[in-house]
Amino acid sequence: MTNRRTDLGREVEAALEEVLAHVRGRAQLPCRIVDDPAAEHIVALRKRMKLSRKKFADSFGLDARAVQEWEQGRRVPDRAARVLLTVIDRDPEAVIRALGK
Repeated sequence: MTNRRTDLGREVEAALEEVLAHVRGRAQLPCRIVDDPAAEHIVALRKRMKLSRKKFADSFGLDARAVQEWEQGRRVPDRAARVLLTVIDRDPEAVIRALGK
């Protein structure tokens, strides 16, 4: 074992110091808030697009059962799904183009 500090170790220390400063209110860290994953928001998005759950799920590569669970409030979309829902909300055609449909 060595007592020598590595570059990676110094980076980790610096990151932890930054986190502690943020927690203590001494520093602001950048953050990005992804749209609200509330059930009502997901239902409204799908209805605005005039799609059934199955058609919505199929159109955007989602699991129909997951969409149902989100809409009924039994599950909350994970971070990746929230990002996808945000893009669908803002530019559904971009997702359709990206998926090659």
